[in-house]
Amino acid sequence: MAYKDNIPAEFQDPKYKVRRFQNWMLVGVLYSLFYMTRYNFSALAPVLQGLFGWTKNDLGLFETILPLVYGLSVFFNGPLAEKIGGRKAFLIGAVGVVLANGAFGAMCLTVLQPAVMSGTGHERTVLEAASLAWGVDARTMAWIMAIMWGVNGYFQSFGALAIVKINAQWFHIRERGAFSAIFGVLIRFGLILAFSGAPFIAAFLPVQWAFWIPALLVALFFFLNLFFVKETPEEAGYPSRDTGDAVVGEAGQKVTTKMVLIKIFTSWHMWMIAIASMMIGLVRRSTVDSWWPMYFKESYEMSGTDFVPQLLSWSIAALGIAGGFAFGYMSDRIFKSRRAPVVVIGFIGMVVCLVAFYGSDALALGPYGAVVCLACLSFFVNGAHGMIGGAASMDFGGRKGVATAAGLFDGMQYLSAAVTGVVVAWVTTNHGWQWWKLWALPWAVIGGIVMATLWNVIPRGKGGH
Repeated sequence: MAYKDNIPAEFQDPKYKVRRFQNWMLVGVLYSLFYMTRYNFSALAPVLQGLFGWTKNDLGLFETILPLVYGLSVFFNGPLAEKIGGRKAFLIGAVGVVLANGAFGAMCLTVLQPAVMSGTGHERTVLEAASLAWGVDARTMAWIMAIMWGVNGYFQSFGALAIVKINAQWFHIRERGAFSAIFGVLIRFGLILAFSGAPFIAAFLPVQWAFWIPALLVALFFFLNLFFVKETPEEAGYPSRDTGDAVVGEAGQKVTTKMVLIKIFTSWHMWMIAIASMMIGLVRRSTVDSWWPMYFKESYEMSGTDFVPQLLSWSIAALGIAGGFAFGYMSDRIFKSRRAPVVVIGFIGMVVCLVAFYGSDALALGPYGAVVCLACLSFFVNGAHGMIGGAASMDFGGRKGVATAAGLFDGMQYLSAAVTGVVVAWVTTNHGWQWWKLWALPWAVIGGIVMATLWNVIPRGKGGH
C-alpha cells in the first residue's frame, strides 16, 4: 500500500493543505522566535560574563532557573492550553516573552562600568569588579537577572504546548513524522537566530539590543498570529476531521482535565516516553543547546562572531534539520508510525558522538573536530526530540489531550535539563571540559534502553489504521 493511501483524502485536499501551510508557517515562525528569545542568553553568555564579571557558577544560575521554571510551568499550562486553546495560549506566551526580554535587556543598562578581566580560558579572572547601579555586586545582580529570566521561562513554556495543540487538529497521525521534522526545522531556525544572530547584534549594538530586537520580532508575529491563525480546520471553514490518534473519552463526551491526566499518568507508555524525554534534556541542554559558546571561549579563545563558532551554529542547525527529516521519514515510512525505534537510533547516535567528541580533544583535533562532533550530535538529538515533542505527544495525547501530553514530555525534559546549569558549571570549573562530555554520556545510554521497551508500540484510535 502506498504511503499516501494511509492518509484520508480530506487531509490531501490541495486547498486544505494550502490553508494548513499558512497556519503552520505563522505559528511556526513565532515558535522559532520563542527559541531565539530563550537561547539568546546562552549565545551571549561569554559577552555577559565579561560585562558583569560573572563566574561560570553565576552563569549556571540562568541555565538552572529558566529550565526549572519552564519545566514546572508546562505541567500547569498544559491543561490551561487544553481549556483555552493553543492559539490563545500562544498569544499569552508571546506577550510575556516580549515583556521579559525587554526588561532583561534593560537590566544591562545597570552596568555603569564593565568588569575588567584578566587571563584566558580557565585562568580568566576578574581583575576589577563591574560597577553596577544600586550598589549591588555581580553575584546579587546575577540572582536578580536569573529570576527575571525565569519569568521568561514561564511564558516560553506556552510555545510547545500551543504549537502541538494547534497542529494536532490539522495533521493526521500518518503525517506526524513529517510534522516532527518541520518541528525540528523551526527549533533549529530559532537556534540559528540566537547563536548566530545574537552575537552579531551585540557586536554592532549595545548588548541589550540582542534582547530587544528579538522581542520586537515576537511582537510582530503576535499580531500576525492574532489575525490570521485558526485553531482548528472547522474555524477555517472545513468540516471536522478524524485525525486517527489516541482517544480520550467516548464520542461526543466532554473531556475534562481530570480525564486527560488520568489517561496520561496511568499509562506506562507515557511514563517511558517522559523518562526518555528527560534523558534528551540532559544531553541536549548541556551540549548543543547551551554551553558550547563558553567551551569555545575557554578552550580556543573564540567569540560568537568568529568563523568557527558561526560555522558550528549553522552546522548544528543544518544537521539538526536533516536529523528531523530523516527520523520523521523513517518513523512514517519504515516503522509505520512507530516512534520508539527511531528514538532508540537517536540515543545510540548520541552515545557515538559524545565518545567521538571526547576523543577529538584527547587527540588534539582542534576546534574543527569539535564542530564535526557537535554537529553530528545535533542530528541525533534533534531527530529524537522531534519525535517525542512533535509526534509522540500528539499520538498518545490525542487532539483533546495533546497539550497536557506535550506538557508532561516537555516539562520532564526541562526539569532534568535544569540540573545541567549548576552541574556543568561545577564540572567544567573544577575538572575541565573533557568531563563535561563524559557527564552527558550515561543519559543517552539510559534513554536508549527506556525507549527500546516501546519498540512495537503505536497508539490506537478509531482512525488509527
